Amino acid sequence: MIVILMARACNVHSNKEGVLLPAQRSIAMISEMIHTASLVHDEVIDDSDTRRGKNTINKLWGEKKAILAGDFILSAASMALARIGNNTVVSVLSQVIEDLVRGEFMQLGSKENENERFKHYLEKTFKKTASLIANSCKAVSILVNSDPEVHEIAYQYGRNVGIAFQLVDDVLDFTSCANRLGKPSAADLKLGLATGPVLFACQQFPELHAMIMRRFSSDGDVDRAWQYVLKVRRICVVYRQVNLMKTCPGAAFIKH
Repeated sequence: MIVILMARACNVHSNKEGVLLPAQRSIAMISEMIHTASLVHDEVIDDSDTRRGKNTINKLWGEKKAILAGDFILSAASMALARIGNNTVVSVLSQVIEDLVRGEFMQLGSKENENERFKHYLEKTFKKTASLIANSCKAVSILVNSDPEVHEIAYQYGRNVGIAFQLVDDVLDFTSCANRLGKPSAADLKLGLATGPVLFACQQFPELHAMIMRRFSSDGDVDRAWQYVLKVRRICVVYRQVNLMKTCPGAAFIKH
């Protein structure tokens, strides 16, 4: 939907009708196929049994068939991409697949230097999530406009939406229940992943550093890290309420 809306916006901006070009619709379909294939492979890597409350392909049919299914979807997407016949678009969307793989490799490691961790986390987030949206938005703009500045604007919009989406998703892993998420809560911690909330909590509770480096593998690490993150959340809520009461006389009444 994001890619379709970006395509229509670019068409109007280029003094064309908002109706989608066939190639733009194909890019939207290809983007969804790449996304789906990446999820199928992710479930195998994460050994997940459910996704959005339903059994995963690897749970139903086994890892081998799940991997082959993901590969098949990617091959179909590649064939559809080739049929568009625009070399620049092919190059842009091919970058997405490379980024997905590199992002997965980045997720396997942790930075020893605490100052580099958040940068590493954001770069991994871009490659695993935002690159798909950014490059897909850029691809549909290329088809109707030759201005590199327009291409960059479309790319940056997709990049920011993608990163914001993943940041919110990482927060929900700590603040929402499994029924709402469609996946088990604290799933990232159980996989040994230190997402944004954990990295912020580590600034307040340095004892998290050792847990991050051993990827929460010791007994009790997941529960302790969870509690630290929730403590930081409570501190932030209290801080916001105190500042709201200072700036808004009716804040206490509104709160109750």
